[in-house]
Order: sequence, then C-alpha cells, then structure tokens
Amino acid sequence: MKYYDEYYDKKLCQSIMKKIKGLTAEEMNIMEVCGTHTVSIFRAGIKNLLPKKIHLISGPGCPVCVTPISAIDHLIALARMEETIITTFGDMINVPGSSSSLKKEKARGADIRMIYSPYQALEVAQEFPQQKVILVGIGFETTIPLLANVVLEAEQKGLSNFYLLSLAKIMPPIIEELLQSQEVKIDGILGPGHVSAIIGSKPYQFIPEHYHIPCIIAGFEPVDILWAIYLLIQQKIKGIPLVENQYTRAVREEGNPVALALMNRVFIPVDSDWRGIGKVAASGLDLKPEFSQFNAHNFEVEVETTKEHTQCRCGEVLRGIITPLQCPLFQQVCTPENPIGACMVSSEGTCAAYYKYSNE
Repeated sequence: MKYYDEYYDKKLCQSIMKKIKGLTAEEMNIMEVCGTHTVSIFRAGIKNLLPKKIHLISGPGCPVCVTPISAIDHLIALARMEETIITTFGDMINVPGSSSSLKKEKARGADIRMIYSPYQALEVAQEFPQQKVILVGIGFETTIPLLANVVLEAEQKGLSNFYLLSLAKIMPPIIEELLQSQEVKIDGILGPGHVSAIIGSKPYQFIPEHYHIPCIIAGFEPVDILWAIYLLIQQKIKGIPLVENQYTRAVREEGNPVALALMNRVFIPVDSDWRGIGKVAASGLDLKPEFSQFNAHNFEVEVETTKEHTQCRCGEVLRGIITPLQCPLFQQVCTPENPIGACMVSSEGTCAAYYKYSNE
C-alpha cells in the first residue's frame, strides 16, 4: 500500500475479516503487549468484529501502568526534598502512590513540572543551577534512546544539577515472564510496533523457539492489526510458529543501530519491579557507573511503606487474567477523573481504553 488512508480502507478490512472467519477453527488467545495497540483495537472496534473464538488479551504494554506503587512512593519522596524540581511527562503526575501523588505534592508546594520532551529537563537545569532537577525517565525501548541522549548532553554541557530517575523497562523479558507463568493461555503475540522499530525482530525469536507460539510485529492501523491477526491464526493452524514482521514500513530485522548504540552506551540491564507482576530479571535499565553523577537513585530519602489498594485489580488486568469489567472499582469508583490504579491514568492503559471505548 502507498497511502496512509489505505490502512483504514473499509473494503480491505472487510476482506481481511472474511479471511479470518474462513480460517477460524478453534479457540485462540492473542495478547497485545503495546498500549497503542490496545487503544487502536478498541477505537476501531476490532474486538467486536472478530469471531467469538478469537480472544484479544491486553498485556503490560503501558509504561505508566506497569510502574509499581513503590516507585511512585520513591518519586514522591524525592519531590519532597528541598531545592528540588521534578520534571515528568503528564500521566505520571496523576498516578496514585500509597498515600499521595505528584499532583497532590504539587498542590502542597512541591516544584513539579510537566514536560513534553526530556530535553526540557536540561533547559530547566540550566535555568535553575541552584536546584536539583530530576527527570522521571519512564518508558520502553521507544523512549529510552532519548533518555540516553539527554544524559550525554547533560555530560557535554557540564550540568552538575541534572539527575535521571530511571524507571525504564524493556519488553522481551516481560513477555517471557508472562509465557513462563502460564497464568493465561497465550496462543499468539501481537508484537509491539514502536518498540520493535528500535530493537528489531530478532529479540522475539525465543517466543516460537522456546514456547512454540507465533509472534507477528504489527503496525497500528486497522488493516495492520487485522492482517497481523490473520497471520497469527494462519500460523497457529499450520503449526509452524515464527516471528513475522508485518510492520515492514517501520521495522527492520536489526532494528535501529544508532538508537541501540545510545541505549547500550548509557544504560545497563537491571532487575526491575513491575506493577502486579513483581521483580523480573534484567527487565529494567539503570545508568552505567560512569554516569552515576546523574543517577537520582543515589539520593537518600525516606520512602513510606508501600500500601496497595485492596480492591484495585490493576495487576491482574496487566497480566491478562481479567478485564477491567471484572474489577469492582471500574467505572464505579475508579474513573479517569479519579483513578485508583495506574491502568486508568494513562490513555494507553487498558482500563482507560475500556472506559472510553468499550460497550461490553
């Protein structure tokens, strides 16, 4: 296809749906592990179009959602330090911690600034040299190269008041964790397009090789997603699982070498906690020792004991065990205006997607 609007072509979508219905012979659970896929699926009404035997399950594809409460509590403790400015993307401001949030801390007088680009944190650090400026580094492989470049620029500019709190996470280890746990039967993985544009298709080879299920890297438009689902079903029927790249206009097998080099230069893999999942080996990134002068984890602060909301089932939603409709707080107490769990905060969160688009 040549033009963008062709990926929304109604007749083409109907044609692919006809192919899908022609292939469907048995139950199949397909998990997407990208928040943008989750939103696209709901916005296009794809779940309601598919045969009842094809189940789409939303996994931990939203970086805000998977950030654990303990990390939010740590961030709040940093915000309470004197002469400190916290710079963060907007969604993080509303994520509840154990007893507070960045939004509440800002109302109490903490200097917390919403940014649209991590480079703005450098501008703030230059403007306020007497303040400790902390950038909340959140995201998957899509945004990590930007964070790496910001650190390198801070070093080049000789900034001594800039710090990064790395809450970055990487995708392949969490996919493996979900497949190993077998809490949910997964018959196919809809591979994340944005992440794959950075890391390529090779890191997913363990999925068919070790777990014998197919993985299709997909774009984000209706034709992309429907065609990827068709390919997943086709592979399932043939019994020959592979990693296929449907998103060839953005993803190469080797990924983006420049972005990967930036990540590897600045960050090192570490064990990382995921909301509702726990600690996953080598699933996070922290600054290498040679960049320790920028590491906000080095500040000694008193962090309150983490308290989970007893009725919030965000963790089970992230693992694909339940849908938001099975959470007793969903739409009743937990709404975008009053989020109880992080899955309702971000626009890419599964609960937020269900709230906005689902008619189930």
